[in-house]
Amino acid sequence: MSIPRKARHNYTPAEKVAILRRHLLEKVPVADLCEEYQLQPSIFYQWQKQFFEHGAAAFGKEKPQPAARAAERRIAELEAKLTRKHEVLSELMEEHIALKKELGER
Repeated sequence: MSIPRKARHNYTPAEKVAILRRHLLEKVPVADLCEEYQLQPSIFYQWQKQFFEHGAAAFGKEKPQPAARAAERRIAELEAKLTRKHEVLSELMEEHIALKKELGER
């Protein structure tokens, strides 16, 4: 007869932070948390290590989402296109004024 396996619980990042917070801020012993949440202490310490290694990201600039980057790229392209159109329009207006002056002098 085999021993039935316990169902695994995949904790969300928010749940992991809440568990770590209880230890770090409320001073709940690791053993008590591991018993309460049916965790291996090694898993708890792995979460804690990841938390401290990646904690600096919480204070850094957020990376733009791919959609935001695509929108920024599109805006830059449209601005460049608009600038080119303004330059062409300016040249045409200069030529037009020059022609008017030339024809008006005759």
